[in-house]
Amino acid sequence: MTDAQWQRLLETLDGRISSPPPAGFIIDSPWLPRWAGLTILEYLAGDELWLMANLRAQAEFPELLFLPGFWAEFGMCTEPSAFGAPCNFPADAFPFARPVIRSVEEIDGLHPPDPVSDGLAPFVLSRLVRLRPRIESAGHKIRFSVSRGPLNVASFLMGVEGFLTALVTDPPRVHRLLDLITDYLLRWHARQRAAVSSIEGIMVLDDIIGFMGAGHFREFGLPYFKEIFAPPAAVKFLHNDAEVRPSARFLSEMGVNLFNPGFETPLPELRALVGPEVTLLGSIPPRDVLARGTPGDVEDAVRAQWAAAGDHARIILSCGGGMPPGVPTENIRAFIDAAGELK
Repeated sequence: MTDAQWQRLLETLDGRISSPPPAGFIIDSPWLPRWAGLTILEYLAGDELWLMANLRAQAEFPELLFLPGFWAEFGMCTEPSAFGAPCNFPADAFPFARPVIRSVEEIDGLHPPDPVSDGLAPFVLSRLVRLRPRIESAGHKIRFSVSRGPLNVASFLMGVEGFLTALVTDPPRVHRLLDLITDYLLRWHARQRAAVSSIEGIMVLDDIIGFMGAGHFREFGLPYFKEIFAPPAAVKFLHNDAEVRPSARFLSEMGVNLFNPGFETPLPELRALVGPEVTLLGSIPPRDVLARGTPGDVEDAVRAQWAAAGDHARIILSCGGGMPPGVPTENIRAFIDAAGELK
């Protein structure tokens, strides 16, 4: 993200309305490698190919805010791997972590991992530090520390069904697990900030929030997210493109000021839930419109979202969730063109 893009993001979070409105996307390995002509494994494994793909996207679409920008990641595997989760890396499919906790009693034997040396985190940070001079020489800066959220990590360690069942059957052990994960995530974000001085934002991705009702989220989610978002940061960015209604009212209490939801909840309803101070990044349908629709479909969806939004303060046009696989250049260009006509 360039200095000008970062400043525009901050102004949007501050409530300034600009014409045309800002537009941006979360981009990572489900979309970027194939768009750049790479397999997912090539993208994840090679510094040069990773850098080439990110620089190409930035050059092709300078009008867009790409979030977090130059995301060094290993799919869903980075944080679970620190706790010993086996990770699967297909040649051209999204990597995933397999459960490592088979019974809730095994939580008692867990020890806090170290982001300096455990799992894939050292490789993530090494890539950022090693390539930072070249990223900055191209006019960009690394702006965010990034992680999956505590509920998301727990669901990978236990399996989604196992984790959600344990919320009911053994709450004390679930809290112990979430304490361990949150402590690790706090140290992981701190390590990223210490290694890369340009980082001024926190980005957390956690769809398991959407699998909980308000009561369970208040007990098992809210306290931990408040801890993670507590450190000083100009941008505190949360992604959850699962169900948002039970948890959206807590975003301000969590400290979140930028939120990327799914597309199912209309923007006026979402605004009423989150309040006026949270900037919304969204949210046309990602798969059926942005990836599979025609350029005309994309343009119509952008205009319809903008018309439905009502109050245009603190809105960044995007899709609901991250950029999905298979979005063609012509559809992204149609999105940019439609956004550029809005006032």
